[in-house]
Amino acid sequence: MSTVTVTHFIEAPAVDLWRVLVDLPVRVDWLTTVGGVELLTPGPLTLGTAWRETRTRPDGGAQAEEFLVVEAVPCRRLVLASPGVGVTYRTTWTLRTVQRRRRPCTAVTVRQEAVATAPYGRVLALLFGGLAARAVEFAFHRDLADLARAVVDPQAVAEAA
Repeated sequence: MSTVTVTHFIEAPAVDLWRVLVDLPVRVDWLTTVGGVELLTPGPLTLGTAWRETRTRPDGGAQAEEFLVVEAVPCRRLVLASPGVGVTYRTTWTLRTVQRRRRPCTAVTVRQEAVATAPYGRVLALLFGGLAARAVEFAFHRDLADLARAVVDPQAVAEAA
């Protein structure tokens, strides 16, 4: 169906980014659009971990999404599955250490693939695919900026929470 990919370069080690990314209870503190996180499985994030996240939509309403960890390679790769209406989303977070401007940093790439699971999912993709892709791209840019701020300036995040 559709794929959206966004990369940001964050001047922080992958281990620090990973620690924030997988600490599910504190997502509400650093992700500006997340208003709540409900853990559906106990314990730390690992293969099979599931949670429900409530996000604020651009129109001000709330939307709940469920996520399931289908792959977790610490400090390198996190793959999530999320069911939608007539579609399943697969979101992959990849962390790679790189040199940028002669300084080490982490290239964080978020890639979302949407796969139709019902015939009406294909119709919706044709009707709203481009608009939805732009909205997802915007959301990923915001989430990556939030992640960078949480790691590079945790005091600011703590004060805002």
